[in-house]
Amino acid sequence: MTQKIREQEGLLRAIPKPGETILPKEGEENVLITSALPYCNNVPHLGNIIGSTLSADVFARYNRTRNRRTLYVCGTDEYGTATETQALKEGLTPRQLCDKYNALHVETYTWFELSFDHFGRTSTPQHTEICQGIYLNLLKNGYLEKQIKDQTYCEGCSKFLADRFVEGTCPHCGADDARGDQCDVCSRTLDAVDLINPRCLINKTHVVTTRSSAHMYVKLDALQPKTEEWIRKSWKEGKWSPNAVINAEGELIDARLKSGLRPSPVTRDLTWGVPVPVVEGEDDQGMKGKVLYVWFDAPIGYPSITANYTPEWKQWWFNQKNVRLYQFMGKDNVYFHTIFFPSIQLGDGRPWTSLYHLSTTEYLNYEGGKFSKSHNRGVFGPAAKETGIPRSVWRYYLISTRPETADAMFSWDECIAANNNVLLNNFGNFVNRVLKFVSSQYGGVIPDGGDAPGPLSPNDEFDAEFVSEVNGHLKDYINAMESVKLRLGLHTVMLLSARGNLYLQSSGLNKALMSENPKRCAQVVSRAINLIYVLSALIFPFMPTTSESILAQLNAPARAVPEVLATDILPGHQIGKPEHLFKRIDEKMADIWRSKFGGSKPSDASPQPSADATHVAPGMSKRKATAAKKAADKAAVAAVDESKPKSAEVLAWEQKVAEQGQKVRGLKGQTQKTPELEQEIVEAVAELKRLKEELALLQNNS
Repeated sequence: MTQKIREQEGLLRAIPKPGETILPKEGEENVLITSALPYCNNVPHLGNIIGSTLSADVFARYNRTRNRRTLYVCGTDEYGTATETQALKEGLTPRQLCDKYNALHVETYTWFELSFDHFGRTSTPQHTEICQGIYLNLLKNGYLEKQIKDQTYCEGCSKFLADRFVEGTCPHCGADDARGDQCDVCSRTLDAVDLINPRCLINKTHVVTTRSSAHMYVKLDALQPKTEEWIRKSWKEGKWSPNAVINAEGELIDARLKSGLRPSPVTRDLTWGVPVPVVEGEDDQGMKGKVLYVWFDAPIGYPSITANYTPEWKQWWFNQKNVRLYQFMGKDNVYFHTIFFPSIQLGDGRPWTSLYHLSTTEYLNYEGGKFSKSHNRGVFGPAAKETGIPRSVWRYYLISTRPETADAMFSWDECIAANNNVLLNNFGNFVNRVLKFVSSQYGGVIPDGGDAPGPLSPNDEFDAEFVSEVNGHLKDYINAMESVKLRLGLHTVMLLSARGNLYLQSSGLNKALMSENPKRCAQVVSRAINLIYVLSALIFPFMPTTSESILAQLNAPARAVPEVLATDILPGHQIGKPEHLFKRIDEKMADIWRSKFGGSKPSDASPQPSADATHVAPGMSKRKATAAKKAADKAAVAAVDESKPKSAEVLAWEQKVAEQGQKVRGLKGQTQKTPELEQEIVEAVAELKRLKEELALLQNNS
């Protein structure tokens, strides 16, 4: 088929050749993009995907449409206690578990069309080498100190136990199944050494005692002045959005910074991890046989995964002058990317490429509740394709509901409406109507509308308003995407296609116009075709398959994002075969999918308090035993039959409980505990308890 495309430098999108290594170039715009490394002990759900990987992919694809040298890396975070405990549950070795879940992550991201230049993992030789190098530099520069603290020790296993490998009786409420880090009954944060009758999860018959263990801590307090100076400078240059560390006025609001950073552990008594390096001929300071703490080594996964992509990885990571680093994550990861890891980079002393712009999201919840793998509630990993909803529609809906400033809720009804009302009736209708008209009335050949190649004048006799508005939307789109306001960028694309539909309607494009005013008809067709060509580039970051389909129907090469509308597809160009971009989804499918992904229902029998929670264990006071029994009884009474329809009031209150629970988990997930944070946790837990009690009353009365 004949292609007649305007010859203009920068018009087409530069596409790397297969196998080509992308490296930055001095004097050009070089963009390095990372998304938070997902834990390798579970399958990602839709909230995880939109929270980091999909958002980063959209931004990476956008930068490619601007012909910038762009590298997007990610991978699975594989070390740490979470991996070891999950491996224990599944009867696998940590390596086998990571192999299993890494493959599931790859399968999920491949289906969602995430365009990593390299998706790796942290359990690699390059990762070990880079982590150990940073550790040794911190040691050499005087930013590591040894501290000796008590830690639980299993006599039978002959090893120290991390908090998640210990359970026992809660010293606060007497519940007998408290974990080493927290009690789920009273929601108190715990230290494993405070548990009564501690038990080893590997073998509960083993005797667990307390022994002293030496660990290395990074002196964040000594680094704080440098870190604060860096935050203020980077916040201003990278135009950070307000977050938990710094507000819109540039004031540092993180409680840990305000109260003073404290030394943070960088080693653990585990076997699955990066071995702590010991310098030959020097005192090992008691670190032999230990591994680096996962929160120390995880952020180093970004450069180490890049090192697995290319041996020239330092061109990206030691190149602050020429490289801009954009990082995407959920709000619970802000501390580690704005305070902890930058402090490590500063302490290391080498010229690291540091964060330029941080893009965070709030939480995406599911249909009035939250995603739960244990209860099979929500869409996880590859299950999205089981619905038959095309991946482009999934990508569109997730970005359109991206929780940029507040938590958002996934809804099957809204997902279907997004496809039927926006994609099908707006975007798809405009593209299909124009292409079908060209195919049926012009034999698939673009007529000569009399427009010279190049930008269209907004002072045109017929279409001044149309051209001006299109160019205005193009400017808005570029501004939104440059500011990483992805949801606004997608909304602007839909405004453009809606403007295209209005243009066809106001121009009266039909057979009558073709016979009565053929020149005007040809002009309308030419401008509509070129707007579709523009839309193919604008929609590419969000819906790559849709973009490819448009290009195939236009019979045109992939183009870059333009700043103004122009006649880029010339008269005489032969288009391809028009086809519908989207298909209607039956609204009744919402109930089917809601049932399929709604989660498991509890059995009819009310849960009974465990035997362990009703007797006085050795070393446990009667008061604590009574408290434990009351807690278990309360849990049994609070259980409700979820098969009954819920009132709107109950659903609304469940949402409040879910949101408060997310807040509590976020607070408890912060590693640097301060008096202010501890008080905030106490207040948040009290509020969660109050909300749960109110919910229980509503459920009992409904």
